[in-house]
Parts: sequence; structure tokens; C-alpha cells
Amino acid sequence: MFPQEPVHSRCLIVGEVAQSHDGSLGLAHAFIDAIANAGADAVKFQTHIAAAESTPGEPWRVQFSRQDDSRYDYWRRMEFSEEQWRGLKQHAADAGLKFLSSPFSVEAVEMLGRVGVYAWKIASGEVGNLPMLERIAAGGQPIFVSSGMSPLEELDQAVHYFQERRNPVTVLQCTSSYPSPPDRIGLNMIPFFRQRYGCDVGLSDHSGTIYPGLAAAVVGIDVLEVHVALDRRMFGPDVKASVTTAEFKQLVDGIRFMEQMRANPVDKDALALELEPLRQLFTKSVVARAALKAGTVLTTEHLALKKPGTGIPADRLGEVLGRTLRVDLPADALLREEDLE
Repeated sequence: MFPQEPVHSRCLIVGEVAQSHDGSLGLAHAFIDAIANAGADAVKFQTHIAAAESTPGEPWRVQFSRQDDSRYDYWRRMEFSEEQWRGLKQHAADAGLKFLSSPFSVEAVEMLGRVGVYAWKIASGEVGNLPMLERIAAGGQPIFVSSGMSPLEELDQAVHYFQERRNPVTVLQCTSSYPSPPDRIGLNMIPFFRQRYGCDVGLSDHSGTIYPGLAAAVVGIDVLEVHVALDRRMFGPDVKASVTTAEFKQLVDGIRFMEQMRANPVDKDALALELEPLRQLFTKSVVARAALKAGTVLTTEHLALKKPGTGIPADRLGEVLGRTLRVDLPADALLREEDLE
């Protein structure tokens, strides 16, 4: 295992489009703008080449499409040409986003290699696809490995394969159920993977909510990948496991807020000193309950505790009792040390 420098100075937030464009190039471009407007760092697609990754007999995971006779037909409808992928990448760059797309075949790797991707995302179903991993490792780029369906032994092999070739690796905790229920998110795996592999870690979330991403940010992650939909009424298998673009913006803002919290531990005494002017407004002082004459020996009947806290502090009331006034005091006057014998 080789040491590696962190790939990111803060959590890289990736908006995952996956299949939510439903084969529409125009919709794919609309997603780029929506994800950029939410404040994300990157947009990610999936690159499917039906003839290279599937057989006509591939079964449906869930029969959802009324327009595709088979899963194979669906993958064909999801394909974009290399020129179209180049256009999507350029649009992402223009919008200030890093461009990623998960390949599902060697042919997809070769095409994306020509188009150019910021990093490679290995989908959990491809972790054991050695020919594809070999092509990806050769480029030396950052690699995000999804742990979704992999037992530890398979994940170990893939991660160590890349580390031995000095590819920067990020292992993403992922639960391949759509949407993922809270008892399957597995936040405990994030520190486990960081310790096990000595690399960056992250979360690939399919819950359809912002909660796991926020919780993971508190635990500490380097990459967050979240499925995004323009609207929950959209068509497609990924929508139920997606957050809306409005929710995605809330998630991005929340993570940045939490990063600031984690990066700035508070020194309680220093903070109290900084807040001393405010403290004086809200704390209380020892005051005269009514007008008092000089020579009065002070008892609890003579005194009260009232704001502001610029006089003798309330917690010193006991020290004042039994002392003698040197001067006359009007009602509500704050006691000072020089007023007492």
C-alpha cells in the first residue's frame, strides 16, 4: 500500500445524472446547468454502449419502461455519440464543473479517455472487470471505487490493484438498493475504509434524501456522490433514489457549512472573552432594590440582581452582604466596589 496525497482540499460534491436524462441530449445538458446552479463541484453521467456491455437477453432489474422491449434496447436508447459526450464535457467546463462518467465496458473507457474525464468512477458491478480496470489504471488519474455490491475480498483486490499502480484512490461507501433505507446506509464503513486502505473515502448515496450526505460530512468525507432529478415526477429508474435540484442545493450549502464548523474548533475561554461585550448586556449585577442611605449595612432585603452586567457580578452577591455603604444610592443603582466600606 502506498501513501497518497489527498486529491481534494474539501469534499468534492458530485451531482450524479445517471439515467435521468432518459436518452435526451437536451435534458442531459439541462442537468449540467441545474447541478452547477446548486453549487456542486462536478457532474457525473454513465456511459453505456449496449453492444459492448450487454447481451440482448439481459433481464430487467425492474420492469419500468413502456417504450423499450428489453433492457438491451433501453441501454441503446441511453447511448450518446463521442461527439455528443465532448459537447457535454465542454458544457460542464463552461459551467465550472468537473466532468465524470462511469464506463461500463472497455470500449466506453477508450471513448471517455479520448473525451477526457476528471476522474474515473468504478461502478460496483464493474469492480471485478479486470480488463476495464487495467485500461483505467494506465492513465494514472484519480479513481473512485464504489463498494456497493462487493464483499471485502473483492474490494481489497480492486483497491490494492490501483494503489500498487500509484493511482490516487477514493473508496465510496455505497448501498446498491434504490432508494436505500436508513438502516442500510452504512456510515460506519467510512472510517473503516479510511483505516483499512489508508486512502480518501466518500459516500455514494441512493437514499433520495439529503440526510446521509449531511451526516457523512460530519463524519468526514472527501467525496460525496448524490443522484439528482429535476423533479420527482420524472421518468426513469433513478428518480426514486434522487434528490431534487432544490434539495441538492440545500445539501451542498449544508456540507459547506459543516466543513467550516469542522475546520474551526472553538476555544471556549477565548470565545467567552470575545463575547464579553455581549455578556455584559445579558448578565446581571448587584443593584440597590430601593433608595439606600450611606451607612446602611447591606442585607438581602436591600439588594436585587438586574441587568446590565457592568457592575459587581451577580455571583458575588454573597460578598456584598454585611458590608456598609459609603454613599447614598438611588433605586436600581449598580453597586461598585468604591461604594462599599
